[in-house]
Amino acid sequence: QVQLVESGGGLVQPGGSLMLSCAASGSIFSINVMGWYRQAPGKQRELVATITSSGRTNYADSAKGRFTISRDNAKSTVYLRMNSLKPEDTAVYYCHAPHIQHYDATYSAYWGQGTQVTVST
Repeated sequence: QVQLVESGGGLVQPGGSLMLSCAASGSIFSINVMGWYRQAPGKQRELVATITSSGRTNYADSAKGRFTISRDNAKSTVYLRMNSLKPEDTAVYYCHAPHIQHYDATYSAYWGQGTQVTVST
């Protein structure tokens, strides 16, 4: 079993910054891709950014230039630095690992429980 635990959400004013963290723990042999998704009220969950174990990144257009994804492979942790936040960034942010390899050579996908980010005055 694997757990993804997010932290770092909260209330921030427009133009402010936040750093989200997501730590994976449990039966993990390797994790290829880790990523962040978000879901605003009444909207579908959408990709924010992903990063591979080798550091290759991919960003949604809405995140380019403002958000930075990074990871610490030794700690099985992925981060999302969010700058210049806007009210439209308000959402629940979810950590996702779609392809975790376990020690028995099987693979599974996991989501975190989500962390709320609210951008408001």
